[in-house]
Amino acid sequence: MPVTGGTRQSWDEHATAFDEEADHGLRDSGVRRAWADLLLPVLPPAPASIVDVGCGTGSLSVLLAGAGHHVRGVDFAPRMLAAAREKTIGAGVGVDYVLADGAKLPFARSSFDVVLARHVLWALPDPDRVLAHWISLLRPQGRLVLVEGCWSTGTGLPAATCRALVLRCRREAEVRVLDDSRLWGQEITDERYLLVSSRRTQPRR
Repeated sequence: MPVTGGTRQSWDEHATAFDEEADHGLRDSGVRRAWADLLLPVLPPAPASIVDVGCGTGSLSVLLAGAGHHVRGVDFAPRMLAAAREKTIGAGVGVDYVLADGAKLPFARSSFDVVLARHVLWALPDPDRVLAHWISLLRPQGRLVLVEGCWSTGTGLPAATCRALVLRCRREAEVRVLDDSRLWGQEITDERYLLVSSRRTQPRR
């Protein structure tokens, strides 16, 4: 379950304990394998250029880099990135970490094959504008990969709302319910989902 959205300082304060959540730290081999089995098949063949927005302590960045992808992890909390760098060194993989606001990424248009964000969009103001920005970073055949949900805390982004937002900028958005307890390290009763969009809108004439 994601931490409630807040300031850079509040996210920094969560850095030490962040990986205690099974899906955050991916410390359990079964949880880690479940995320690999979920994400790797929806990505382009390695090596693809991926930006992991709101990467936190870098667990997904490390996972994808270990599969041969070129990954940039972005977060606005310095202590989260410090933990991510330490984790990356320990895993023996290469990830380029960038301190930046996920809503205003410092990259040129058409820079990536994949924009990945897990439990990020729900916490950002003006998700419509943020999605348009993220999608602008994708190359012509690029993929938008989102993991979101509506959690028992009452926070989150419903799948129907997220899909409608994506379809304002893309030709398709496929949603898959993520109710497999192996992903979370426990049984869940709230809404969690994967959204993948592989096709952009046709150019306006």
